[in-house]
Amino acid sequence: MHDLSKLPVIDIGPLVEAGANPAPAADAIGEACRAAGFFYVVGHGIDPQLVERLDRLSRAFFGLDHETKMAICMERGGRAWRGYFPVGSELTSGKPDQKEGLYFGAELGPEHPEVRAGTPLHGRNLFPELEGFGETVLAYLDALTALGHRLMEGIALSLRLPRQHFSARLTRDPLVLFRIFHYPPLTREQTAELWSVGEHTDYGLLTILLQDRAGGLQVKAGGRWIDAPPIEGSFVCNLGDMLDRMTGGRYRSTPHRVLNTSGRSRLSYPFFFDPGWNAEIEPIPGGLARGEAAADAAERWDRASPHLFEGTYGEYLLRKVGKVFPDLESAVLKQDSP
Repeated sequence: MHDLSKLPVIDIGPLVEAGANPAPAADAIGEACRAAGFFYVVGHGIDPQLVERLDRLSRAFFGLDHETKMAICMERGGRAWRGYFPVGSELTSGKPDQKEGLYFGAELGPEHPEVRAGTPLHGRNLFPELEGFGETVLAYLDALTALGHRLMEGIALSLRLPRQHFSARLTRDPLVLFRIFHYPPLTREQTAELWSVGEHTDYGLLTILLQDRAGGLQVKAGGRWIDAPPIEGSFVCNLGDMLDRMTGGRYRSTPHRVLNTSGRSRLSYPFFFDPGWNAEIEPIPGGLARGEAAADAAERWDRASPHLFEGTYGEYLLRKVGKVFPDLESAVLKQDSP
């Protein structure tokens, strides 16, 4: 019987260190994926100075006035879906979240084939005019992309698949998306109606989350909500809908939400390591049959099962993000040209 009152902390050093035996870390990841779909990782090798620099520059950005922040608003990012959005602009389950944020992704110039084709969520980033901000974000993207590959190798081994199973089929050219969110504190009166982020699951393979000390993340494990408080030097990892679908429900994309009642601002840094845009999502042998896995739709936060989806990951993602920013989706993603 798994203890679902708290999330496990896994040392993944053997997955990132050359020549080490990855089996114990992989087995621990597999157990966490089956139990709650959420776990902490330490021993990840990410430079703490890079993390500190990212945090310092992010706080400087959110301290700017509204007009300065809006100079890089998402409407200016076009199909690349990059830039800043103010509090209340992003929706979860149709309700506005009480957060503001920045959207980033892989830096792709106009010569890139997907950019030339006008593929949504591909292109250049919009960076604020803060010294070192762009360089820091891109360095963080590189570091977390490498970590994402190592973690997916651990997940592959936990499923008794070859270590390179996912990189050979889905993540040779992964879709990497990065967000920096600022959550103003909510009063007790506000929490009767508002959430910092409402209940949801993530869309792709794996989310790697850096959170500050304010706390507020909650995970629905074993049918009840538990806190996922910050642990110094760790990342919180959780699974997305596509891994749930591929494993036939063995590994779950678990609902989570955020309520910032700390009395101070909260910053979080979710990094999404997802299948390539054109990747077809195919089941891994050994999971539940499609019909059996899809039967849980009534229990899901949005009453929709990823097991009923057919198509590429890009198609799935577009359906989801269009509900998060409906006005932007109407103005940008339905255009006939980039």
